[in-house]
Amino acid sequence: MRSASALRRADLRSLARRIDAATPPTRDRAVDALRAAAILGVVLGHWLVTALVADSGTVRGASPLQYVPQLAPISWLFQTLAVFFFVGGQVAVRSYAAARARGVSYGRWLGTRIARFCRPVVALLALWAVVAGAMLASGADLATVRTLLKLVWSPLWFLLVLTALTAATPLVAKVHPLWPLAVVLHLDIVRYGLGGPDALGWVNVAAGWLVPYCLGALWARGGLRGRTTGWVLLGGGAAATALLVGYAGYPASMVGVPGAAVSNLNPPTLAAVTFGLAQCGAALLLRDPLRRLLARPAAWAAVALLNLSAMTVFLWHQTALMAVTATGLLAGHPLPGLHTEPDGAVWVAARIAWLPVFAVALLICWTAFRAYETHERRKPSGTTLVHEGRPAREEMVHGA
Repeated sequence: MRSASALRRADLRSLARRIDAATPPTRDRAVDALRAAAILGVVLGHWLVTALVADSGTVRGASPLQYVPQLAPISWLFQTLAVFFFVGGQVAVRSYAAARARGVSYGRWLGTRIARFCRPVVALLALWAVVAGAMLASGADLATVRTLLKLVWSPLWFLLVLTALTAATPLVAKVHPLWPLAVVLHLDIVRYGLGGPDALGWVNVAAGWLVPYCLGALWARGGLRGRTTGWVLLGGGAAATALLVGYAGYPASMVGVPGAAVSNLNPPTLAAVTFGLAQCGAALLLRDPLRRLLARPAAWAAVALLNLSAMTVFLWHQTALMAVTATGLLAGHPLPGLHTEPDGAVWVAARIAWLPVFAVALLICWTAFRAYETHERRKPSGTTLVHEGRPAREEMVHGA
């Protein structure tokens, strides 16, 4: 008789083959892989640089980048938001064009896309409203509650920008990325070179992320062909970023560092935008290798499943970190890499060891809350999962 593990492996291989067979041959699997990689980059980046330090009955936020600036290259690997906006622009433009071809109105197209963002956000905020209320009622320190809620809210700025750009897709679909890049350049000159008000930088929240979004729209319109474009973006963006960091005083870290005078991300600076251009170039160069890899059913099934609930993973990964941190307090003493000051290599090694535990906690959150994104329900027979009227597997491989 075959063992239970052998049967499970056979079932997984069968599922992978079914997903592979159900995928239209025209679907660009590399796009889905890039989106999945961008989400995983953000998750791992947050887990590596977010510390919750237990200190005299309170919990406060900290970052290893405060104590070990040499860790800045970690942010180069895991700050992947530009890739997500790049893919988002490409997918949105193609999706809107397909909707128009089918006679679908702008309002209906936008409503369908925004609903998928809103449902999981409402679930997250509802749960944390209850948790925060319970903590305050039990006498928890207000600073601790504020620290935790900040980690919950912090990813939501990304969704606000993505929602705004999605809504503006018909307007920005043909905007050349050089225009928003010029806006970022001139605003940084005014802010840092001419002593202008810092408040001007918040215009870059739109303009800065509009650069990769418009680049993705250009990709959707048939531009960015050939590997030369990828190399130009990668080389030019990397060279510009190196010059800005080395000679213009921009921070080396591509994420915010608590206490730093300038953040490359909050709001985006010219260095963050040029770094994003380099990432977009790398993404273009990875398309062909990814397509070859994703011809394997198992690899494609993993990417497809993650994309089906990517927003759930993104929204709940900080909650998973906080749940593990809170559970660790039951040990009665601070645990290295979890509650201690992130002040050196020992903390970094300990934090890496905690990553699988965070992943298990995130898997639990995903199991509990993914239905809010995929909008699953059961038919009256109770046998078939559907997503907004279509089989879930079909949505996974056909939906944009």
